[in-house]
Amino acid sequence: MSVEVFQAELDGQGLRIGIVQSRFNEAVCTALRESCLAELIRLGVAEQDISLCTVPGALEIPFVLHRMASTGEFDALIALGAVIRGETYHFELVSNESGRGIQAVANEFGLPVANAVLTTNTDEQAAVRAPVKGAEAAQVAVEMARLDEWLDSFGPPDDFDLLSLEGGRD
Repeated sequence: MSVEVFQAELDGQGLRIGIVQSRFNEAVCTALRESCLAELIRLGVAEQDISLCTVPGALEIPFVLHRMASTGEFDALIALGAVIRGETYHFELVSNESGRGIQAVANEFGLPVANAVLTTNTDEQAAVRAPVKGAEAAQVAVEMARLDEWLDSFGPPDDFDLLSLEGGRD
């Protein structure tokens, strides 16, 4: 028995990566960005193949991801941000809606999107997680872009004909 298995591949050479970074909670987001960029470079993604946009906050991230995805120019996207719990319900709203929007972009465009929008209870938790999660987001983006390529290699069968499935057209 022979089973074809995708092996995680962290070779970023030739990949085009888009990053959208929130500026709210600036120190945390800067740490996310720096560790993400360093890891992308370490994985072989060329600097000229990385595009970075910043936005005011986490709720604005999905809009720019959507615009980037619609260009068809990227192999994967990365969302970077930090939502830190406060004393109001706003934390839940921002966390849930940014996460929903980020996932919607991946689903709509069939494009890998690494979500590294931290949702933490304290500034200290965010500061500790940022360097790790930024690098992990880079790894996720590269691995998922390579997995997407592997899945594309299957393609539809040669004899696949949508019209025959619909009963044909004249």
